[in-house]
Amino acid sequence: YWQNSFVYKWFLYVLILTALSFLQKLCKIDLGRLGLNANVQTELKDREAEAIEYQLEDQVGYMLRRATQRHLTIFADNIPDLTATQFAALAKLCELGRVSQNQLGRSISMDAATIKGVIDRLRIRELVETSPDEEDKRRLYIEATEQGQKLFATHEAAAKEITKRTLDPLSPQEQIVFLELLAKLA
Repeated sequence: YWQNSFVYKWFLYVLILTALSFLQKLCKIDLGRLGLNANVQTELKDREAEAIEYQLEDQVGYMLRRATQRHLTIFADNIPDLTATQFAALAKLCELGRVSQNQLGRSISMDAATIKGVIDRLRIRELVETSPDEEDKRRLYIEATEQGQKLFATHEAAAKEITKRTLDPLSPQEQIVFLELLAKLA
């Protein structure tokens, strides 16, 4: 129900406008090239011209956090037995095979402390196994167990559906633009 509400649609509209305005300034994006109509371009210019006070709800970080919370809720509803970070680690291990803990962390944008905790929890569940490097005992190698590979395969379709549901409020064209803009920020 809430996804069809005026407030939700307004929130998404403001999120996209704010992100576009921010990215236009940061990346010097030509909004006409993105296929945005004149009304959106005019509204973005009007927003820049206005001298408004700081409003938390209008800030890109706040809106990205809200969008992330929505995505994580969808994730938890569809894959309740893994956290999003655990799933990301398991998915990357199934893709790469045996890698060092540091390499895994870098490949999924997790710092050393976070990836260590994620791997510890996956190891306890016997979804991954660890082994020390023979030459450098400080280096730890990680790989998905057969059980971990099976669990990933079981959830792979659900993970694709999570992405689809996260982007559902946007039109296909908006989805393309949104993902391009997020890639520029990342």
